[in-house]
Amino acid sequence: MTRLPRIEQYGLIGDMQTSAHVCDDGSIDWLCLPRFDSPACFAGMLGTQKHGSWRIAPAPAAGRSDAGSVSERRYRGDSLVLESLWCTSTGSVRVLDFMPSRDGAPQVIRIVEGVAGEVPMVSALRPRPGYGSVSPWIHEVRGRMVAEAGADALWLDTGVQQVEKDGVIVSAFAIAAGQSVAFVLSWCPSHAAAPEVPDPEAALAETLAFWQDWTQECTYDGPYREAVVGSSIALKAMTYAPSGGIVAAPTTSLPEEIGGGRNWDYRFTWLRDASTTLAALLGTGYRQEAQAWRRWLLRAVAGDPENLQIMYGIAGERDLRERVLPWLPGYEESAPVRVGNGAAGQLQLDVYGEVVETLYLAHQSGVAHCADTAVLHRRLIEHLVQRWQEPDEGIWEIRGARRRFVHSKVMAWVAVDRTIRLVEAGALDINLGPLAELRETIHREVCSQGFDPVRNTFTQSYGSQELDAATLLIPRVGFLPPDDPRVIGTVDAVCRELSTPDGLVRRYPTIGDHAGVDGLAGDEGTFVLCSFWLVDALALTGRLAEAHALFERLLALRNDLGLLAEEYDPVQQRQLGNFPQAFSHMGLIQSALLLQQLAPQSSPHRGAAAVPAPRPPSPGSLQNRKALTPQHA
Repeated sequence: MTRLPRIEQYGLIGDMQTSAHVCDDGSIDWLCLPRFDSPACFAGMLGTQKHGSWRIAPAPAAGRSDAGSVSERRYRGDSLVLESLWCTSTGSVRVLDFMPSRDGAPQVIRIVEGVAGEVPMVSALRPRPGYGSVSPWIHEVRGRMVAEAGADALWLDTGVQQVEKDGVIVSAFAIAAGQSVAFVLSWCPSHAAAPEVPDPEAALAETLAFWQDWTQECTYDGPYREAVVGSSIALKAMTYAPSGGIVAAPTTSLPEEIGGGRNWDYRFTWLRDASTTLAALLGTGYRQEAQAWRRWLLRAVAGDPENLQIMYGIAGERDLRERVLPWLPGYEESAPVRVGNGAAGQLQLDVYGEVVETLYLAHQSGVAHCADTAVLHRRLIEHLVQRWQEPDEGIWEIRGARRRFVHSKVMAWVAVDRTIRLVEAGALDINLGPLAELRETIHREVCSQGFDPVRNTFTQSYGSQELDAATLLIPRVGFLPPDDPRVIGTVDAVCRELSTPDGLVRRYPTIGDHAGVDGLAGDEGTFVLCSFWLVDALALTGRLAEAHALFERLLALRNDLGLLAEEYDPVQQRQLGNFPQAFSHMGLIQSALLLQQLAPQSSPHRGAAAVPAPRPPSPGSLQNRKALTPQHA
């Protein structure tokens, strides 16, 4: 029988090099080894269990084909150790799932603990390397089971009997109160020596200690600490520790519309997503991640900023060619399943703004000056000066004709503005005169060509009628002050035309079976990050009560483990898109920080510097003139 769990039924475990998705029925249905972007050895999430899975659960009771889902699950403390409790008619059992930080073979460890009575259990591991396309050679080596296929070998160690049956490694056992049984799945190259037999309990203690030490560095102490810490852990889990790269999400092809074709591979490092993720982590006191990402940026861009890509592989790879895997039917028949991402070759001018903003925030947060980064920064700005007026594919990576997107131009302004601030702070050596003139030129053009005075709103692109939720960022980045009538009009227009009655926000209009402004047919859910942007815009424009109410509604969209996908379907009330999504958790953190910063009679907390409110304009500056004369473009 084909299982159809919802996206929110999955939990995440990981070792900061890859991750696994654990369903609430005890099945791991997505696991790529040894890296986030490696071919999956469990791809059941994009097909059926025959495409690879590993389930540990109570044995089915008489008359039932399965044991159902867990009674209760949570992360143990502030960690990524997933704890699932099953209550059955004969007793209760706990399963701990985690991936220890590795200094050797990547491992998935599952510890089964008896809590009360005695429970019959079954472990059924169905390895299918190559994204579910390969049936491996399964055999026993000195009491250990190994599944080999091509370059990959998966070793399964446990203290109970293992039997191979029709390509599945099965263990049937009973667990009584006070007993425990551990299963450890280790990956290594098939030509290499077998990995060492692990010590599961020692690995558990070390994993819990790691997360405890890391979460203690969080400086946020506001009312949403549980949500902020949980989102910070999710973002940390999406960091590729060896390089400092950050994936946008650890999955591919989870659909933006059930049955639709808007299915993309997010297991790469977008400059935009990684930059904004680091801004959120800087806001909660984490600096080492920013230093590691800065080194990643230098290596990835190398000496070629003129050919800047908007995304790279997690170690800086440039070739991310997109292809379809026809043997996978897709999540709930949402095909095609894609690996690689053709958007890597797009022009997206806004990334200059996000990268420079993060470098600026890192400086504000006390990250040490780097001469090599300063050289790269200057070259990026020199290149932006030459290209900022061009049309591009924009933040949403349209697959239609290029446009002059308002958000792209606003972020070009941000790149120039933050560069000026760094020059003024003595952190960069660049001639200020031309930069100040360019900043004013961009500002004047956006206000004249990207604003609809009849509807009193900024639009998606120059001369267009469509709206775009990205324009909600205009006050957030300081392009215009929050009390500017054009800002207030834009917020009202987004609420009116892109929002649901509950305040959930779509990115931009789509038109079903016809290709829309993004060049794609089909629709999608509301975009979680855009909804957090509305929280910020409401708060900045003085509508704090509405902002808090919307923030609380968004918190309620998280699954039982506090995780958020990319989108949410308010009709079917389910999460959509790749999961968990860095954008969504970054948005949650930044909104929580802003709400605390703007709370009456509160002082900025220690992490507030990394998500600043718009900087007050200096006397006589362009921004000040705009604030005083909002009717002037």
